[in-house]
Amino acid sequence: MSIIALNRVTVFGLPEDRQKVLEGLQNLGCMHLIALQPPPKTSGFVSAEPAADARQALRYIMDVKRRRHQVRHESEFDLERVVAQALANQQKRREAQDKKHSLTNRLNELKPWGNFTLPALDDLAGYRLWFYCLPGSEIRQLETLKLPWQAVGSDHRGVYVVVIAKEEPPAEALPVKRAHAGLISPKQLEQQLEEVEIELDEIEAEHGALSRWIFLMTQNLYRVYDHAALEEAKTKTKEEDNILLVQGWMPKRDLKRLEDFAPQEGLAFFAEPPKPQDNPPSLMENPEQLSSGQDLVTFYQTPGYGNFDPSIVVFFSFAVFFAMILCDAGYALVLAGAMAIFWKSMGKGPGGRHFRILAVIGLLFAVLYGIAAGSYFGADPPKGSLLAQLKVLNLNNHDEMMKVSITVGCLHILLANALVAYKTASVSGKAGALGWIVVICGGLFMYLGGGKGNSSSTGTALIVAGFLIILFLSSERKPDSFKSVLLRLFDGLSSLMKVSKLFGDVMSYLRLFALGLASASLALTFNQLAGQVRDAVPTLGVPLALLILLFGHGINLLLGIVSGFVHGLRLNFIEFFSWELSGEGYPFQAFTKNKKEDNS
Repeated sequence: MSIIALNRVTVFGLPEDRQKVLEGLQNLGCMHLIALQPPPKTSGFVSAEPAADARQALRYIMDVKRRRHQVRHESEFDLERVVAQALANQQKRREAQDKKHSLTNRLNELKPWGNFTLPALDDLAGYRLWFYCLPGSEIRQLETLKLPWQAVGSDHRGVYVVVIAKEEPPAEALPVKRAHAGLISPKQLEQQLEEVEIELDEIEAEHGALSRWIFLMTQNLYRVYDHAALEEAKTKTKEEDNILLVQGWMPKRDLKRLEDFAPQEGLAFFAEPPKPQDNPPSLMENPEQLSSGQDLVTFYQTPGYGNFDPSIVVFFSFAVFFAMILCDAGYALVLAGAMAIFWKSMGKGPGGRHFRILAVIGLLFAVLYGIAAGSYFGADPPKGSLLAQLKVLNLNNHDEMMKVSITVGCLHILLANALVAYKTASVSGKAGALGWIVVICGGLFMYLGGGKGNSSSTGTALIVAGFLIILFLSSERKPDSFKSVLLRLFDGLSSLMKVSKLFGDVMSYLRLFALGLASASLALTFNQLAGQVRDAVPTLGVPLALLILLFGHGINLLLGIVSGFVHGLRLNFIEFFSWELSGEGYPFQAFTKNKKEDNS
């Protein structure tokens, strides 16, 4: 739950050892390289990199109906040759499919005219055949046509007519434009289509044969990536006074590894902490079980190096918000069953493994919140039952539910300011965050107490105290003159303008109540509709009622999932981040070798 401390590291070596030095740092795998010179100029119309070609070829080869037996010995394997064959096969397949599509469309266009073959011009003494499709309402126009013609077919679109003339008939002769039959007969087109089908069969056979190299391509693809990364790293190094310089950011905890590596390779290095003007990358580190919170955070933005990592807070707050929006224990159990079915398939990749842990926590909270709200597919638990005794929230009591939502919002924003106060080193930064914490506590105390008695006086006192802290202590200016004192007060007044933002952000959390109530109301409506249909229709009432329940609750569940994700993330990304994150950073990307995976 922290952003790892980094040091700027400069490695010194000999220019002739550039390859060996970079390979060693790549094996070390813990440095984010800094470019010491501008990147080389390249044309915007260069061909794809070998790594991109290899990745495209592997994806294409993996897209086969049936994979061949995998070759695992590299004695006969040539990556460049296989990549070239795969890309050529892909191009031939694309061209053949385009040709097949074109021929099929052309045959469909000519089908109404019958299976004809155009004679040579000499055979007709210079006369030509002109093709027209006349709508049925225009067929009488043929009676006034002075040229010879013949109807060869008809369908719902009209009558197909062939006119004989040396020159194209004038536009006023017939009310429609002529059709272009072309010089190739349908029979020739069918022959070409058959040839294309055979060609596609051969291409598919070659495509399938290439699938035997999937395993070796997967293994060697990482070598291509590693080589591409190594070549890119060379462009970031610099030679100065016959000394090779390699610079990058490295976790402070990994400096010991560099200390062991440098003497073995005859290198020297210098490490220093970041300076105020530096902008290091952000290396976020969280427990594996909670890494999906980090995935959610970086989906929106990467926190700056000097910020606090909000991943774990976002993990649990998103789960709570999703539960409050879904607001039904029955729906949560249905989703839990779906999770159990797809649990194994979701564990194939790190993203899926992270997400399913988040889903488990979110659904657990959803079940507990649904039990607390007493909602089971929109129905209340039986009176006197254990589930009825566990119901502590009344969704129909709007004042009570609004208090729950407002309290959750205040606690969420209060936590954001607490993190700022903990992380910020400056007194003014801590004072500003603490001032808003006091204001939030005062406002919440007054709201929950109904603005009566001690709650009013205590809440007012806290709000005033928080405003005074912000007004006098949130500025970074030193009060060493009358002017600076006035400017400090102006800074404080400017900071107090955020009170309107605070009010708006807290009100945004009312969507938790509104969406949860909407979900419960829709569920109840579908239940009532199904009951009415069951009672109104004697024979088919039960089946129709079941269909209404399945369709209605299915739609409502889908809406709940979408709303839970969208608004659960929004309250974190917009309201929470605006108080906790002061700037956007960029991710730490280690110069390292790729891990191999067996995709056979």
